[in-house]
Amino acid sequence: MAERSLYPDVEPYDHGHLDVGDGNRVYWETCGNPHGTPAVVLHGGPGSGAGPFYRRWFDPERYRVVLLDQRGAGRSTPPASAYTTDMSVNTIPHLVADLELLRAHLGIERWLVAGLSFGSVLGLRYAQTHPGAVTALVLTGLATGSREEVRTMMRGLGKVFPEAHAAFVSGVPEQDRDGDLADAYRRLLESPDPRVRERAALAWTDWETAMASLPPRSVPRYQDPVFRYGFARTVSHYWAQDHFLGGPDAVLRDLPLLEGIPGVLVQGTLDLNNLIGIPWRIARDWPDAELVMVDEAGHDAGADGIVEHLVAATDRFGGA
Repeated sequence: MAERSLYPDVEPYDHGHLDVGDGNRVYWETCGNPHGTPAVVLHGGPGSGAGPFYRRWFDPERYRVVLLDQRGAGRSTPPASAYTTDMSVNTIPHLVADLELLRAHLGIERWLVAGLSFGSVLGLRYAQTHPGAVTALVLTGLATGSREEVRTMMRGLGKVFPEAHAAFVSGVPEQDRDGDLADAYRRLLESPDPRVRERAALAWTDWETAMASLPPRSVPRYQDPVFRYGFARTVSHYWAQDHFLGGPDAVLRDLPLLEGIPGVLVQGTLDLNNLIGIPWRIARDWPDAELVMVDEAGHDAGADGIVEHLVAATDRFGGA
């Protein structure tokens, strides 16, 4: 298979805010060919927001690319960074319903679903819920939202990064240090005291940074206290509550529902979710998916090798 480079960035030809209920307005934009193959890109986090990089996975001559900021993220309103924002209406079922509302709003019958990290959780669940709306899946930074994955991030990787993990654990009250760390941080991030929230958000993003399997171990957006709080609040909200999937392993359990939907799974060999076998478990129970492992790459969708395989996959499904 010949490797492809990222396509040039193109500006959106349309954009807007869609009222999805519960006081939420989800930002969306479309770029590329208005008559091309529809595709939607689901960002990570949860809470990271979309960006121009994701447009470049697709040939703008052949794709109609839809990007959106999920509830509480990016340009969607109200933002998770606002303490008064109601997080109880930010769940996987809400995000899945938002995608269906957006698909109908844009007059799209079926679309390719691409996602990275949390976007792969959402993409898998969306396809399991609405298989007739999905032509194919292209996923990277694979995750399923299982309880085992959260335990690995919250506890298991402490053996790999002991100093950083000790600092992370010390960020919660002593009585919570042997318990559910995601939930302990979720409660701190909902504290009425802004100083408590800020300390918790900083500790959370410091641990997120420390868990990176490859340098550079820095995320410029984490230096912004507004982004940092909204991000940490959203991630802990999901991780503490089994991603609102209706069970601790729901996505893995329901992989057979994807039968007949083709997919490409692009995964770095150094992605730490590999430690519990997530890529191979997905590929085993979803026979229509192709698993592509990229040497010397981690959880970064922009890494060498990762982007080439993502573009090659979209080229394939776009009729190249």
